[in-house]
Amino acid sequence: MTEMDSLQFDNAKLTDIPALIELLNELFSIEKDFKPDADKQFRGLKMLIESPATGTIKVVRDSQGQAVGMVSAQLVISTAQGAPSAWVEDMIISQAYRASGVGKKLLAEAIAWAKSKGATRAQLLVDIANEPALGYYAHLGWQTTQLQARKILI
Repeated sequence: MTEMDSLQFDNAKLTDIPALIELLNELFSIEKDFKPDADKQFRGLKMLIESPATGTIKVVRDSQGQAVGMVSAQLVISTAQGAPSAWVEDMIISQAYRASGVGKKLLAEAIAWAKSKGATRAQLLVDIANEPALGYYAHLGWQTTQLQARKILI
């Protein structure tokens, strides 16, 4: 039995939120645009988990049932596609499980969910200073676009 065989890929549950906040803290320590805030993260994770028609959080659990990786996806309507599109966010795998195929499988689970909801495209944002992530997504076939992210807090 391989290490991958002992892992469980599933939808996140409310009871996963403390472990997911820990994973997000690790992710946000890499990304300069975000700062950890457990209360906000709790609210956002809860909203996603409780909105399965429009969003999902896919998790991978170790043999003890602890979440060791996550990715979220949310649907938006794309006028360019004339169909739903999926925003993929919060992709993080615990260091001990990286470079083993876990992230690829977790992303595939999120994309399968999006396809099942009628999405015809998925997109994600990557911190421009996160060279490992840039290389990882290129390796998986994600294409670089000419779009640049902007934000305004409302």
